[in-house]
Amino acid sequence: MSLFSAVAEFFKPEPPPDPTVAKALNRVAELTDPLLKLAPDFAKHLTLPVEYALGYCDGLIAALPGPIDINRRAFSVDPLVHALFATAGDIDQMLGRSQAVRDFLALPECWESNHFYAMFVARRQQKRQFGVRQQGDVVQSDVPQKVLYFSNHTLVEPSSQLEQTQQRLRGTALDSLLRTFHDHVAALRHEREGLRSDVSVERAHLTVLRGATPGRELAVHTRHLAELDSHLRETAASLLPEQLLKSLAEFLLAPEQALRVVPCSVAVDRLGVIQEEVVEDMSVTTLSFPELYTRDQRLHLAMLARISRDEAREAVETVSDQQHRFLVI
Repeated sequence: MSLFSAVAEFFKPEPPPDPTVAKALNRVAELTDPLLKLAPDFAKHLTLPVEYALGYCDGLIAALPGPIDINRRAFSVDPLVHALFATAGDIDQMLGRSQAVRDFLALPECWESNHFYAMFVARRQQKRQFGVRQQGDVVQSDVPQKVLYFSNHTLVEPSSQLEQTQQRLRGTALDSLLRTFHDHVAALRHEREGLRSDVSVERAHLTVLRGATPGRELAVHTRHLAELDSHLRETAASLLPEQLLKSLAEFLLAPEQALRVVPCSVAVDRLGVIQEEVVEDMSVTTLSFPELYTRDQRLHLAMLARISRDEAREAVETVSDQQHRFLVI
């Protein structure tokens, strides 16, 4: 390569990012801080981290099990579905009360297929109780037990096509990452305002102390003011667009700290009683499922679900009728 070619290659402008990455970059500025776009080389610094985060979200959604059928029949034959709901009627209540399902059924898209797909999430819970346990021919009563149950059943991104649901979930996963970083920035700003207030109070207190006889108390408050001032400068510097850009790039290159899947296995009997010891019992089933760690720092069971459109419509009508009767009464 000639010297002229090398110089020309050096000054050649960066190729535009992939449309998917470009869309994600716009989402970055929208959900984290619009001022980030004012930072020099915004796209240049974030293109690779955003590409990495997108790939991570793709893998995360691809790893979700399913789709599993969630209906009354599955409640009878699938041990996991049976554990997820206290009764078969709770499935209808979940469908009928879901705003996401109501919105989906109001779209023409819902008639494209007899089924639709969504991500099903629920919070794993345990409660303690006293129950009965049989060991051989011996029946014991008032035995301390732990019972598995699930709460906060939610359906996310329903769609007639599984691929479309997965695509939307990938976008939702990226949004979750960006909102986590936004929360971090908001916490820094709150800390900065608190430090500014503390510095003002300490300076006013020092003004009063300097009017009195100098002593140990004055030296202590002077050091405290210096520490507060130093902390304030550090916090303010971390909120500059250039530093935020660097912090965001590092965050997107390590997304597992804010969004990850954790495998979980629990052995339970048909009544949901957790079996902490290995037992040879045909009624005991080991449930294996992934749990999603998200920005609220709580674990939620997550999987892809397939649901009958007609059953969902019937559930919505039933719940609406129940709500109407309650209002009338």
